[in-house]
Amino acid sequence: MWRSIRPARRRFGPDDEDLRPPFDESRFLRIQSGAIGHADGLRGAVAACLDAGARNIFFLGTGGAAILMHPAAQILGRQSEIPIFAELSAELVAGGHRKLGPGSIVVIPSLSGTTKESVDALAFCQARGAKVIALVGHPGTPLADRADHAFVNFAEDDTSCESFYLQSLLIALAVMAHRGEWVDTERVVAELRRLPPLLVAVKRAAEGRAAELARVIANDPYHIIVGAGATWPQAWYYGMCILEEMQWIRTRPVHASDFFHGTLELVEKSVSVLLFKGEDAYRGLVERVERFLLPYTDKITLLDAAAFPLPGISADVRALLSPVILATVLERVSAHLEVLRDHPLTTRRYYKRVAY
Repeated sequence: MWRSIRPARRRFGPDDEDLRPPFDESRFLRIQSGAIGHADGLRGAVAACLDAGARNIFFLGTGGAAILMHPAAQILGRQSEIPIFAELSAELVAGGHRKLGPGSIVVIPSLSGTTKESVDALAFCQARGAKVIALVGHPGTPLADRADHAFVNFAEDDTSCESFYLQSLLIALAVMAHRGEWVDTERVVAELRRLPPLLVAVKRAAEGRAAELARVIANDPYHIIVGAGATWPQAWYYGMCILEEMQWIRTRPVHASDFFHGTLELVEKSVSVLLFKGEDAYRGLVERVERFLLPYTDKITLLDAAAFPLPGISADVRALLSPVILATVLERVSAHLEVLRDHPLTTRRYYKRVAY
């Protein structure tokens, strides 16, 4: 499941302990099933845009929501010939983009549906003739009401990662299916429909050790967090949006490919490193970092998506789901962390001072 070296190497496996802190299974199932339930609608929206002449796709967003679009953007960028652009909403509005226009599909996620930079980006893109697909958590909001195609799936901070990962994955699959670049879409989507209860089982398997990983994180004031491929966005997101924003813990998310070009010089015995390992072609990049670290620090924690069973999910589909699995496990870690540190995940210092 994960391995922690503090100071000796230890291996952990699933356990059957009751879920603590409380976990609302029915709510989680409803939200993630809702995300998968948009499969047909998303495919229809994508087909309508492509049939109308769409030539490229922009994945936008603000903050963590933008990061959660990166796995889907990676899939399309590496497996499709359609041009893909992963941009920050505020930068797009500030500087424009030559490729944005009537031939563009723009995907904008926002849990609230009101995020200022994303609402501004929607207006900016539509004014240039682009079609906007919005993924939001609440109806009756600017993004839900003004997007060309709006998909509402209620979620909150603790369930939004999987919801956005899954919906954006469905968009990527829909694009490739329509273009004849992914011929097995129906099988993949059928397997994804079976996923939500399997993720509940993942949470149950991880629960006992989630408390231990929370203690590992709480005991150090600073963590380097490493990922690659589809796990890199989750490493970036967990460091910035959970540990920094919600727990005020200093982090340094770094891609495994970049680790050896700067960050390795910060490693010493007292430095904590969290390694996020996935099941795609980029797994070996994280394993290289792991091999390097062993002689130099006794604070290595490895979280491996491959350690969690997903019965009935094929290997090729699992490779698409590494960030979803890690997000599911890390939610339980965060739930323990806020109790352990007596710091609710909703506590902010400056949130209300920022114009959202």
